[in-house]
Amino acid sequence: MANHYETVFIMTPVLSEDQMKETVQKFENILTGKGAEIVHQENWGLRKLEYPIQKKSSGFYHLFEYKADGNMVGELELQFRRDERIMRFLTVTMDKYAIAFAEKRRSNHKEKVTKEEKPVVEKEIVNEEPQTEEKA
Repeated sequence: MANHYETVFIMTPVLSEDQMKETVQKFENILTGKGAEIVHQENWGLRKLEYPIQKKSSGFYHLFEYKADGNMVGELELQFRRDERIMRFLTVTMDKYAIAFAEKRRSNHKEKVTKEEKPVVEKEIVNEEPQTEEKA
């Protein structure tokens, strides 16, 4: 039976955009090659770290949400340890509440993106001079 997992990993900030995409593609291929079903993935981009890791203060974050067998996670984490581009990773098993929260987060994110894509027409603000009352 396949469990639902979420893995977040941090890549070193010295990677170029192409190298970062290549690294993500490598781990995506590992997952799909071993029979995992990728439910969702997010690129969180370059973020500042809370504390230095390998003398670096930032890193590229990426999230995979997938369904796989338990032994698949061990193989994936072994590949994370072997890859020098990965600074940290964390895999968690998702229960029904975490799955519901992730679905809600994804739907909110989609709504937010569609709102941002619509052109926003702003009203032109006319600088009006303040009216003064005349004393009689």
